[in-house]
Formats: sequence, structure tokens, C-alpha cells
Amino acid sequence: MCIGIAGLFRSVVVLFSCWCTLVALDVMNNNSGERGWVMWNFRTKELLSATLFAGLFCLAPNSARAETLKTILSSTYLGNPTINAERAKLRALDEENPRARSGYRPKVNFNADITSQNVKTRPPLATDGQRRHGGYTVSLVQPLFRGLRTINSIRRADASIYAGREDLRSVEQNVFLDAVTAYVDVIRDRAIVRLRRNNVSVIAEQKRATNDRFTVGEVTKTDVAQANARYSGAVSDLNLARANLKTRRAVYEQIIGRRPNGLKSPGGIVKYLPRSLTGSLKRGMHEHPSILGATYREISATHSIHVIRGEFLPEINLEGSWTRRYHPADGIDQQRTGIVKGTFKMPFYAGGEISARVRQAKQTVLQRRQELQAVKRRVRADVISSWGQVSSIVAKLSADRAQVSATKIALDGVEEEEKVGQRTVLDVLDAQQEYLNAQVSLAVTQRDLVVARFRLLAATGRLSAVELGLKVRRYQSAAHYEHVERKWIGTRVDEYDDEQENRAIVNDRYFPSTYK
Repeated sequence: MCIGIAGLFRSVVVLFSCWCTLVALDVMNNNSGERGWVMWNFRTKELLSATLFAGLFCLAPNSARAETLKTILSSTYLGNPTINAERAKLRALDEENPRARSGYRPKVNFNADITSQNVKTRPPLATDGQRRHGGYTVSLVQPLFRGLRTINSIRRADASIYAGREDLRSVEQNVFLDAVTAYVDVIRDRAIVRLRRNNVSVIAEQKRATNDRFTVGEVTKTDVAQANARYSGAVSDLNLARANLKTRRAVYEQIIGRRPNGLKSPGGIVKYLPRSLTGSLKRGMHEHPSILGATYREISATHSIHVIRGEFLPEINLEGSWTRRYHPADGIDQQRTGIVKGTFKMPFYAGGEISARVRQAKQTVLQRRQELQAVKRRVRADVISSWGQVSSIVAKLSADRAQVSATKIALDGVEEEEKVGQRTVLDVLDAQQEYLNAQVSLAVTQRDLVVARFRLLAATGRLSAVELGLKVRRYQSAAHYEHVERKWIGTRVDEYDDEQENRAIVNDRYFPSTYK
């Protein structure tokens, strides 16, 4: 809605500017006299320039505006292919529910046949000759009791679907964490490039001053060599920083889907974090998607046991058929038969195959249970580790800021002492290097703190669009499930069919039929 209003506003401004231009041209044409022509010509040029500037400003793309962390997270939530692929995977998993419910529903079949027969005997008989006969049959089978396999299959499918929803949450968390990392990596590397570039300028000035002082005999050739060496090293570090920035921009574009532009320093993440380590552990144990997903998988495996055990129980079906035959025998033109029957099937012994699958399913439950314990331990370790990292980086940030302040004071002092001959050029270069290293360390620490805080949020299971308050239309996992849950027929999938239609349009546009 905001984008639409902004676009409308820009359009109105452009139209108003064009109207002002036309008015000015009309006045210019109607004006008489050389002096008046000159004055109006001058004013018209000013108006045209202002109009051009306003038009360029209003028609400038939105990408030129600064992006906040929430903005790129919103874009990632809506357009990241990894998240969209996981959503499609979940929608495919939703179809397990109607597949399981098909055990309640009837099965209807239609069979037809036609036969041509030519009989010749020696000596000939009255039945010799060519005959044609055929017919069709409509049959229906309605399950009445299947050993509780249908209801347990539905419960197993639902547990698997719930596990898939938690997998989607886990993927969203991982992608969000990658997006945050890419975001602050670009900001950090931009700051480092800026610091390196400024350092090259400072050392270049120092190098020039050293060469001037060497010319008048105030310093030695050694001082000049030291300044030249530091300048070459600074240029090398700047080139490396630029290469790193290009790499980070490529990673950013891969995850976010567009190039970074005017990124702002992130803030406000502290309010989403838990207050204590105990609160973090409690959140992680109850809300982390990996734990919830493993729990649902254990439940699904338990229902698999009941599904297989249902094969030991009787199966009751109601069957019906209607058959119509043409020329089934000599002297009979048509024959119609209707049958309704009930069937009862009770297995006694299946060679041990069902028992083996029950034991196999029980072992799978034990596997899922151990996997759940392993996930709980991993989440607990991640929470404790992330909490410790945040605490240590906060302390390091204070130390880095103090270091930057101290090295700046030291640099100013060394430069003043060098002017009166109490320090050498090497001392100044060393002080400049220490100040630069402190600034780079501060930029790295600021980046590490943001990533550590988001990692702690992910470890507690709350790195999501809901918790972050992203202003996007949230994906409703249950909507598709409710749409297909009791669907009896139909093969259309809106997302797939729409995509195939778009691809067909593209193929017809760029690949004519003569080249297909």
C-alpha cells in the first residue's frame, strides 16, 4: 500500500512539473519584445531545469533508498527460493492426509471387453463361423472395517505434516540468519574499505611529507623506505578489502535477491532477546522447531506400528457390480447381471512378514526417540553457547571502543612529538597502524555482536517473521492443508498450473514453433 501511494505521489509531481513547463512555453511564445524574450527565455530555462530535476528525482527507482534489516528480512521471507521450496515440500506433504482418508472412500471401476472369434471344424459343425461377443462391468467396493488402519494412517499423516511445518520454521530461521549475516557482512566490509581507503590517503600524505623532509635533509633514506613500505602495504590491504566486499555483495544478492544499496546499521534486536540464560533454555526446549519436529516424527512412527498391526485384524467390505454382456452364448443376445455381496477377510498367518514389519516399526520408534534426545541436547548446547558468545562480545565491544579512543589519543601525541623531533617516522606509522587496527577490530566486533544476538534468537526458536514483527503477509501453513483435507477429486495445483502457463507463454514468445 505504501509503495502504491509513493508511486502515485511521484506521478502527480511529474505531471505537475510537465504542466508548469507547458505554461512557461506558452507564455514565452506569447511574449513580445526582445527584452521580454530574453527574460522569459532565462526563466524558462530555469523552469525546465527544475522540472528535469524533479522528474529525475521522482522517477528514480526505489532501490536507491536505504534499506533496513527488517526490509531485507521481509523480502527474504517473501521471495527466497529456499523458503519457497520448503513451502512447496510442505504442501506436497499435506496430500498425505487425503491419501490416508481414501481408505474410507469407495473404489469404482469400469471394465469393458470385445472379442471376435472364428471357428472352423472338420467335418463342419453348426457352430462354425465368426462370432463377436463382449460387454462391460461396473464394480464398487466400499470398505467397512480395515482393522483401524485408516484412522491410524490419518493420525500418522497428520503427525508427519506437523513435523513438516516445524521443518519449514527451521528453514526460515536458517535463511533469516544467513540474510542477517550477509547484511552485516556487507556493512562491516564497507566500513573496512572506508577505513583502508582513508588509511591510504593518510599514509600517502605521510609519504609525501617524508620525501619533502628527506629533500631538505631532515630525515634519512631509511625513513623514506619505511613510508614507502607502509604505503604499499596499505594499498594491498585496500585491494584485499575491496575484493572481500565484492564477495559479500555476491552472497547478499544470492540470499536477498537484489544488490545491497544504502544499508543501515541494524538495531533494536535486544528487545527480542530473553533476559536470562534460564529463560533462553526454557524457550529453546519448548519452542525450537527442531525439537517439535523430532517430537512429531516420534508420534508418526508410533502410529505406523498401529497401522501395521491392523493387518492382523479382519477386513470387511461391501462389494457391488453390474454387468452387461452381448452374445454371451448361442441363442442369447444380451445378459445383465447385478451382484451385491459382503466380504469378510481374516488373516491367520502371513509367513511372519507382518510381524517383522511390526518389529521394524518399533525399532524406528526407538530411533526417533533417541534422535529427539540428541536434538534436545544440541539445542541446549546451542543456547548456552550463543548466550556465552553474546556476553563475551558485549564485553569485547566496550574494550574495542576504549581501544579506539586510546589509540587515537596516542596517535595525536606521537604526531605532535614527531614534529619536535622526539619521535621518528616509524613511530608515527606504527601509531597510525594501531589506530587503524583498533577501528577495524571495532567494526568486526559490531558485526559479530549482531550475528551472535540473532543466533541466540534462532537457538531459542524465535527467529521468525511473527516474533520480529515483519510487516508482510505471513504464509499460512494450515490453509493448504484445510483446502485438500477432504478433497475427493481434482488434480489442479494453482501454483504449479500457473507457473506452467507462464512458461508456455515464454516459450511461445521466445521459441517459435519452427524452432521447437
